[in-house]
Amino acid sequence: VLQLGPQLPLRLMQQPWHLLYSTGRDGFSLRTLYRSGARPDSPALLLIRDTDAQAFGAFSTSAIRSSSGFYGTGETFLFSFCPELKVFRWTGRNDFFVKGDANLLMVGGGSGRFGLWLDGDLHHGGSQPCETFDNEILSHREEFCIQDLEMWSLA
Repeated sequence: VLQLGPQLPLRLMQQPWHLLYSTGRDGFSLRTLYRSGARPDSPALLLIRDTDAQAFGAFSTSAIRSSSGFYGTGETFLFSFCPELKVFRWTGRNDFFVKGDANLLMVGGGSGRFGLWLDGDLHHGGSQPCETFDNEILSHREEFCIQDLEMWSLA
């Protein structure tokens, strides 16, 4: 989280972080993550560690929630710590930032590929290069198993 601070929009750099959801505390459920209590206008940071001990995630300028379409702004980004911090920012090619339903959370997209996706039980996910962020695969593999996931909010 400390390394990600300088990557945030300037207006958010000094805001306090609040842990809203953790698989260790709250279990593995996308529905529970959606119900974590974030205000709709509250930026969110998803931090994921897979079973290969790789750390990566996404920053969204609005709360992670279930939605019928994509939402978010060009300040949304993906990141990976494989092995050092890499940040993948909006390319401007599309506005497929974040979309979630009961069975799937997606961040970034285009041409049927998602920069990051998580399944409904938060056990499996995947990452592919996508048009929204022109990102690399965030983990060592395109599909991964989630060991830990946290969602932090900025007040």
